[in-house]
Amino acid sequence: MLSGTRLAVWGDPIAHSRSPLLHAAAYDALDAPWTYDRRRVDEAGFPAALSSLDASWRGLSLTMPLKSAASRAAVAHDARARSTGAVNTLLLGPRGPRGYNTDVGGIVAALGEAGVGQVSSARILGAGATATSALVALSEMGVASVEILARRPDAADELVARGTELGMRTTARSLDGPHRAVEVTVATLPGDAVLPSATVSSLADAGGTLMDVVYGTWPTPLSAAWSDRGLTAVSGLPMLLHQALRQVRVFVGGEQDQPLDDEARVLAAMRRALVGE
Repeated sequence: MLSGTRLAVWGDPIAHSRSPLLHAAAYDALDAPWTYDRRRVDEAGFPAALSSLDASWRGLSLTMPLKSAASRAAVAHDARARSTGAVNTLLLGPRGPRGYNTDVGGIVAALGEAGVGQVSSARILGAGATATSALVALSEMGVASVEILARRPDAADELVARGTELGMRTTARSLDGPHRAVEVTVATLPGDAVLPSATVSSLADAGGTLMDVVYGTWPTPLSAAWSDRGLTAVSGLPMLLHQALRQVRVFVGGEQDQPLDDEARVLAAMRRALVGE
């Protein structure tokens, strides 16, 4: 039986997080008397902070740099957390925290809203934790071939191995062009990353739908280049929305793939809160 009424998002930095806005809208729509706060917690302080929580706590959302630490702390993992090695959601209970990765489902749903269904070829920019979730998401969408571009291709060795295990032809290259055509590009680079204009142009010329997971500043140079060519470019906001919905499912029922009762109304409330901020 799930218990506790307190929830929060932890990370460092955390002041920018829109998770409290999304979750407050969801629990208001569900008429659930839960609180959802934010707290700055770094990786070194995470174990002590987690162990200090009492039975009033129901769960946590985790952002950078805590997703690996949360995975280590979990006593059980859902399939996506196992596939990625990253946990962004902990459901607390007397037997210990259960770990989930809702970023994967958030990416799949966001790309679906952008009109991307089953595709065969894709490109990921970056090689961090979000890139791992993007890789697993693309696998779920049936992608057969993935190219990972990173400033240092050897930094993507683990991703290449993981993609191969998932049954995809996975390669790593430098961000420098030229670039071959793909059907979808997922950019997981930090928001302050600067790419040479020639690289941006080469990537946009390769076509395909772009998901740039940045959402604090829009448009980005990448999305602007896509839009200049009449191509679809979406920010990280739809991913944020849909991964948060899956977290709400976890906190309500313990499973991220089990829709909520009257979920359309809950999702609409969360979307209004996000765009009306």
